[in-house]
Amino acid sequence: MKNFSEKFVFTGIKKLDDLFRFSAEIDAMANVLRQTLLVDGSRRENDAEHSWHIAVMALLFADYAVEKPDVHHAVEMLLVHDLIEIYAGDTFAYDVSGYRDKAEREQKAADKLYSMLPPDIGNHLRDLWDEFDAVQTADAKYANCMDRLQPFMHNILVDGHTWHAAQQKVIRKQVEKRMSILHDFMPQIHQWAVKCMDHAVAKGWLSE
Repeated sequence: MKNFSEKFVFTGIKKLDDLFRFSAEIDAMANVLRQTLLVDGSRRENDAEHSWHIAVMALLFADYAVEKPDVHHAVEMLLVHDLIEIYAGDTFAYDVSGYRDKAEREQKAADKLYSMLPPDIGNHLRDLWDEFDAVQTADAKYANCMDRLQPFMHNILVDGHTWHAAQQKVIRKQVEKRMSILHDFMPQIHQWAVKCMDHAVAKGWLSE
């Protein structure tokens, strides 16, 4: 955060000051714009709004997961997994060129961000981020399902804006691949997503 040292009244307790510094730093999430529009179509959502939304959704959909997740743990992942985009930026899900260096950019950002915290807390948040990214545990799979379900739902509600507004038009196969994690882990939700894709193709929002 710019000019933090000049503006903040420090406690003199390093751990506490580090927590305040980190808390101020992550406010920048609100400045990271995503490609997804808000449901009312008025503007692009930001990372902070996205993280809040998927965390709340995680409280709602757990009954539809084939393997019962620890919802609290999944919510922790959802609240921290995009923090690194403060430094790495948001990479559009269907941006092939952007994905070439995405992992490298995000690893560097994670190293920078989580090192700002006291080691016990920083390591915990970094472990959550790594677990989400690895998509191996039931909680990480559930969290990833929510991360993909929310922008998909938004796209349906704004007439597929992100899909057809992209510089290179998104096709159904790309969306199917991104939503494939729901096929085995949340099959009922995946069935709904397939119906939505059928609808999107019929409306011309997605191309076959």
